[in-house]
Amino acid sequence: VMVWLRRCTHYLFIVVVAVNSTLLTINAGDYIFYTDWAWTSYVIFSISQTLMLVVGATYYLTFTGVPGTATYYCLIMTVYTWVAKGAWFALGYPYDFIVTPVWLPSGMLLDLVYWATKKNKHSLILFGGVLVGTSLPLFNMVNLITVADPLETAFKYPRPTLPPYMTPIEPQVGKFYNSPVALGAGAGAVLSVTMAALGCKLNTWTYRWMAA
Repeated sequence: VMVWLRRCTHYLFIVVVAVNSTLLTINAGDYIFYTDWAWTSYVIFSISQTLMLVVGATYYLTFTGVPGTATYYCLIMTVYTWVAKGAWFALGYPYDFIVTPVWLPSGMLLDLVYWATKKNKHSLILFGGVLVGTSLPLFNMVNLITVADPLETAFKYPRPTLPPYMTPIEPQVGKFYNSPVALGAGAGAVLSVTMAALGCKLNTWTYRWMAA
């Protein structure tokens, strides 16, 4: 029974984190991203996705102890997002307004650190956290470059229920930050170490709770 309960807790956590990561991704591609707060939103969403990725991937990776699991977790997030984007047909959006698999390279880096350090958790937390936090904002910018022109899409496919404060307007690039990628990577690199440690600790807590 304990094994069954522990596995259920594990899979529930994976699903919750992956679903929340998917929602964050869709929000990052929505109207609010292309307003005066464009780069502010970019930094915030890059950091939030980084933290969601690293805590879930680290938990999953240390749970199985198999290098490659973090990449698999990132693949789950990607597929969830693609499925959710398919529902955008109902909202009148074109399907080329997609999300590229920006998490996979970061997951690969996490797996590589775990494998190269012979499954050392402390190295995983420190080096893996820094690498994920640094890399994801960069790949997130690649995502923006590859999608259909967001501002044009926002005007061409307006939402009738869109609140006035989210009405698309011309973005003021550089108004808040000169380098959103650098800011997102810097903040992400610091915060991801903490979240990687939390992912490892959640594993310990799960075992301890189930053994009680």
